[in-house]
Amino acid sequence: MNSDKLNNNIEKGLKSSNQSISDFGINNAVVHWNLDSDHLSKITVDKKMGIISNTGALAIDTGEFTGRSPMDRFIVKDSISEDAVWWSDVNLAFDSNKFDDLYSKVITYLSGKELYARNAVACASIKYRLSLTVVNEYPWSNLFTDNMFIRLNEDEVKQFKSEWTVINAPGFMADPEVDGTRQHNFAILNFTKKVILIGGTGYTGEIKKGIFSALNFTLPYQEHVLSMHCSANVGQNGDTALFFGLSGTGKTTLSADPNRNLIGDDEHGWSENEIFNFEGGCYAKCIDLSEDKEPDIFNAIKKGALLENITFKNGTNEPDYMNGSKTQNTRVSYPIHFINNIQTPSTGPTPKNIFFLTCDAFGVLPPISKLTPGQAMFHFISGYTAKVAGTEAGVTEPQTTFSACFGAPFMPLHPTFYAKMLGDKMEKSDVNVWLINTGWSGGAYGAGSRIKLKYTRAMISAALNGDLDKVEYRNHAVFGLNMPETCINVPEELLNPKNTWADGNLYDEKANELAKAFKLNFEQFADNANEEILEALPKEIIAK
Repeated sequence: MNSDKLNNNIEKGLKSSNQSISDFGINNAVVHWNLDSDHLSKITVDKKMGIISNTGALAIDTGEFTGRSPMDRFIVKDSISEDAVWWSDVNLAFDSNKFDDLYSKVITYLSGKELYARNAVACASIKYRLSLTVVNEYPWSNLFTDNMFIRLNEDEVKQFKSEWTVINAPGFMADPEVDGTRQHNFAILNFTKKVILIGGTGYTGEIKKGIFSALNFTLPYQEHVLSMHCSANVGQNGDTALFFGLSGTGKTTLSADPNRNLIGDDEHGWSENEIFNFEGGCYAKCIDLSEDKEPDIFNAIKKGALLENITFKNGTNEPDYMNGSKTQNTRVSYPIHFINNIQTPSTGPTPKNIFFLTCDAFGVLPPISKLTPGQAMFHFISGYTAKVAGTEAGVTEPQTTFSACFGAPFMPLHPTFYAKMLGDKMEKSDVNVWLINTGWSGGAYGAGSRIKLKYTRAMISAALNGDLDKVEYRNHAVFGLNMPETCINVPEELLNPKNTWADGNLYDEKANELAKAFKLNFEQFADNANEEILEALPKEIIAK
């Protein structure tokens, strides 16, 4: 390790000759550059910020926030963003002068502290790589950064030139009346200055979703590459599959398939002839985790992994994954190479199958259905699911929601911008599109039960293997979805959701209720929809 002194900063570790912490305005700080996971874990434990679990993973608590805070995410409104961003309740405008003032306050707060900085890249595609520097107040936040972004070798670090910057100060509390925030925590994107400013929250997911939001602007808008909130894997025959869905719908779980190589579990790009991962790691939910159900994730929780907000079994350092007393959103981050069957590099050919994952709290939608092109576009734009407990602050049980593109909180552009790109790519690729319900069957939330993971896996395997090309289909009376009548290793009665309800009339009522919600939500997009998409709107059953 080397040590450089500049502007009263002491900078230690492997560092680029093109960069200093003073570039960001920070002074009088001790900065550790590009520390490995062993050092960051040790520092965290020494500072009494974390505990080493029985498997060697570092376990920490993120503090007040154990999930994202969507109402506290802002985008600076300026000449670049003003006419391009879809200003809405998920893309909240922030004044550029207020941003400059708040940035100065955060930098002043960080000056004089011991900090942790890292150089990394996002995007496994060489053509679209985005270089970034992350400055963290806490050592465990920096370990998260090391786990989640694509790591550099020593020569790459020495020659590194940064394009984007993330400043992460969990201990800084904003003053809403002065700083223009909603409350003391904030995550603000500035596309002109290429800076993401995060404060008042220790939840590490804000870091990765900040970069994801940036890529969701720059790639589609400037590079004509579709950015997607999805996981991806590839089979032995080179057949790529994409899994779209919000947090808690099964993206991470279902893409971790022992018979297929994982490309990535959350964020991807689709260029002219390639699918590529944005990240270098995985961020998986831990609640109810077991080796039997999810062996790949369970076995990745080892030295170098970072556990968040878990509890331990009494008197031990063994995690109790069944305990959600701190939050249902217990998490683990780890480098992607902790998974055995990964695709190297994290890229694949254009997809053969696309799965839209929804957690249907009404228990109405079939566990699997094949979509027409019009239905595929309708359900992509609608993005129906239920917010699962713990993924956002204040959510303690599933809530029905529509999230355009299965990721509206991270999409700065209008949903139809992404939808048109996806539609064009689906047409060129002749891809199969499936709607998968990982939610409830036999009744709505509170009455029915969650569809078993083993059945969902069996249905997806049948789709990937082509087994569902050989079966008969039945049309859903309300949603017009094509439901397979048989599927290997799945009970036949499960495939038609109405058959799982004790009261068929009550099912029809719930189906009508959900249909009305779909149509009401789609009103905001109807003017931009073609006839094929409009034909996919559900049709309510008229009571006799």
